[in-house]
Amino acid sequence: MSRATPAAQAGAAPAEGAGPALELLVHGVGGTTPQAMLGDPRTVRVTGDDTAAIHRCAEDVDAEAHPERYRGRPVPEAYVWCNLTSGNSARALWLLLLPFMVINLAHWMRPPARQPLGAIRLYGVLVRLLALSLTVLLVAAACEVALDLTAWQCAGAVDCSRSWYWFGFTSVAHHGWWSQPGRRLAVAALVPTALVALLWYLSNRTWSAYESQRPLDAAPADDPQSSQPAFSRPGFWYGRRLVARLRAAHTAAGFLTTAAAVTLATARHDRTHTGAAATLGLLLEAALVLAGGVVVWVVCRRGRTESHPDGRLDKALTSWLPLSSLTLLALALGYACWGRAGWASAGTLPGGHAFGALAFAQGTLVVALAAVARRLRRGAPEERAALRGLGGPAVAMLACALGGVMTGGVAQRVADWVDHGATPGMNRSAYHGPPPLLTWQASVIPALVVLLVPVVVFFAVRTWRTARADEPRVMADYPTEQPDTVRTRTIAAARAMAGLTDHAPLFLGIVAGASLLLGAAALAGAWWTSEVPARAADAAPDPLAFGADAAQSLGSWFTGFGFLLFVTWGRRAYKDAAARRTVGILWDVGTFWPRAAHPFAPPCYAERAVPDLAWRMNTWTEQTGGRLVISGHSQGSVLAAAAVWQLPAATRRRVALLTYGCPVERLYGRWFPGYFGPAPLEALHREVRCWRNLWRATDPIGGPVRTGDDVDKGPLLDPVAYGRTREHPLPAPILGHSDYQADPAFARERALLLAELAQALPNQRTDQSSSGRSSG
Repeated sequence: MSRATPAAQAGAAPAEGAGPALELLVHGVGGTTPQAMLGDPRTVRVTGDDTAAIHRCAEDVDAEAHPERYRGRPVPEAYVWCNLTSGNSARALWLLLLPFMVINLAHWMRPPARQPLGAIRLYGVLVRLLALSLTVLLVAAACEVALDLTAWQCAGAVDCSRSWYWFGFTSVAHHGWWSQPGRRLAVAALVPTALVALLWYLSNRTWSAYESQRPLDAAPADDPQSSQPAFSRPGFWYGRRLVARLRAAHTAAGFLTTAAAVTLATARHDRTHTGAAATLGLLLEAALVLAGGVVVWVVCRRGRTESHPDGRLDKALTSWLPLSSLTLLALALGYACWGRAGWASAGTLPGGHAFGALAFAQGTLVVALAAVARRLRRGAPEERAALRGLGGPAVAMLACALGGVMTGGVAQRVADWVDHGATPGMNRSAYHGPPPLLTWQASVIPALVVLLVPVVVFFAVRTWRTARADEPRVMADYPTEQPDTVRTRTIAAARAMAGLTDHAPLFLGIVAGASLLLGAAALAGAWWTSEVPARAADAAPDPLAFGADAAQSLGSWFTGFGFLLFVTWGRRAYKDAAARRTVGILWDVGTFWPRAAHPFAPPCYAERAVPDLAWRMNTWTEQTGGRLVISGHSQGSVLAAAAVWQLPAATRRRVALLTYGCPVERLYGRWFPGYFGPAPLEALHREVRCWRNLWRATDPIGGPVRTGDDVDKGPLLDPVAYGRTREHPLPAPILGHSDYQADPAFARERALLLAELAQALPNQRTDQSSSGRSSG
């Protein structure tokens, strides 16, 4: 966020008898400090805590008591919310749960149709089921590493276990009590169990801090499916009940996945014998299936409640479902520890085909989601919607692909590490490596890269041609300047590069479609051959065999490198504040939306920030009867718009909206048309007293909001000077997405907004006292 200069630069004097004027600044992605926002090293926290707070300059703390000091300018104050996302170093580790965040975004990308209700509900159910499958996939990957690769294969082979002293008492080489396969599995199961417990803890802690923030008091919406914009519904930013239900279901799913991995191997051995153990195994498997059905029912049963803040908690469900699943896991571990003479682990852990079934289920759900999205788009076609309404299914496919890559990367790297670098699946010893499907999935990544190379080249050439074609328009914007070829091309290139944002949906659609097709090919190859690609192509012609071996080797390195990149980035972000801010930018964009699909996704900071802003605007206007301009940059403009939607009607008439570098339409309107599409933005334009939006052609994030010529002011000239002038003796920089306050248009438009408010509300205190607060 660029520095917000003090409001004294320019401003319109309010009308006689008018109350004070306030400018509430909201920063954008990456965060900043109150000193930088207010342009003053001496700032004071007016209200809030260490996580998010409102600050003023020290000399402005008592501004309301001395309105005569601010006749020609508003009182500036800054809302600093960066600690909600990028402030805590531990939050950088959320990067490892990126697929959960991505699938949560797919929920909010539903086309804006309000009918049929069945299709709308089905869309939400399909996304929540995909989110559940990602939790199962993560826990299954942990089980694959801990139970299969480590406890079953390596600890069960004398040569492998002797290479790793830390196997200790569980190694078959020690011939101890814990060396029996079932007991080794019971010990190893503590790893995925601890992972699930950690996810539950993180989700519960952030749930208490974010989802439990009460929104501004308002009357319940009569009809949740009415034409009322979703952001104006009282319960939109209060997802306490749904997140608690989903957290219970996903926690139970994680425990049940671990219990199933232990039970399947043990019961398979017991079925070769008769007796109480075999019967107990069957009963335990039936109980796991029944509990799994309950988890799926809970996930499908209920969606979000937005018509009112639903503070109820399904305590019986949220308590007993995880505890019951944990009890089944404990029974499964006890069952596995039962003594079984002559049992030895061989091959891979039974249940490896579950990865194939999970991949097939995810592909089927994505295809079904695409069909539902197409059905909904026919009811409300929106031309600027990303991928013609298929943005949600494409992002869901991307989440599944990320989950698969991370799963395969972990399994491949651990297998190479444990087996001292041998190629998984090619080793003829007792160590077999991960299931073939994971190797097949990694092997198609080089093919995906090859497919994307011409796409990247196409966009690069197109950008270059666009920049060249824009050069005459650049000179037309500076008619009095002497042409400078280098300067002109630099400005044209900046504009062309900024335009790449508008082509992001096409690129993501290509990646998602290719991932779906290549994933299907990998699944078919693994099921057809039951071997890794290199071994399956042993009898093929030499070119094909060489290609399969090269793809498998490259894919293994790609997945391993990708996972190590995630770990390294998270570790660097933990130690380095600058890197932590970069990671925070990703979260600022990706975690704006409530956790409606996945409870283990990074928390939604807007469920704290939007109520903060709404409460501040409402209480300040009530107490002072003054005018207020909420001034938002970048992601702060999205928060500002969402907060204005939450205001009562009487307060909204006293508020003006000033946005700059605003992605509301360019990014959010295209990817989330049901919430930031033309209809909601036009409704906001009608309901807010006045609105100005500043944008530049060189800005890769912000753009026009397209609700009318009286709102959009741009494109602003960037740079403000082409060459050297008296006002700019040194070359002016290309500002792009930053420093909008440095443009003279900023102070001018803010002054006009305050003047419009003063003319519309000549007797502010009288109006305020007579109308009272409306429920909106």
